[in-house]
Amino acid sequence: MAHTKAQGSVKGNRDSRAKRLGVKLYGGQKAINGNIIIRQKGTKFHPGVGVSMGKDYTIYAVVDGTVAFKQSRGKKVVEVVNG
Repeated sequence: MAHTKAQGSVKGNRDSRAKRLGVKLYGGQKAINGNIIIRQKGTKFHPGVGVSMGKDYTIYAVVDGTVAFKQSRGKKVVEVVNG
């Protein structure tokens, strides 16, 4: 009788690719219009002045300036300020 013993161990041996989430530009770094600042799942960070949020919660710059992180009403906020 022919048997294929190795199949069971290989069948579930797959993993998904990492999504490369996280902060891409840190506080004090220069950002130009369109630069991605943060890749995230959900609103861990919220957009402030000079930034916008994409439908996948990516926060990106809409003006040129310097990245700044702050807290506002208990929420982490990302801004791009001139200077």
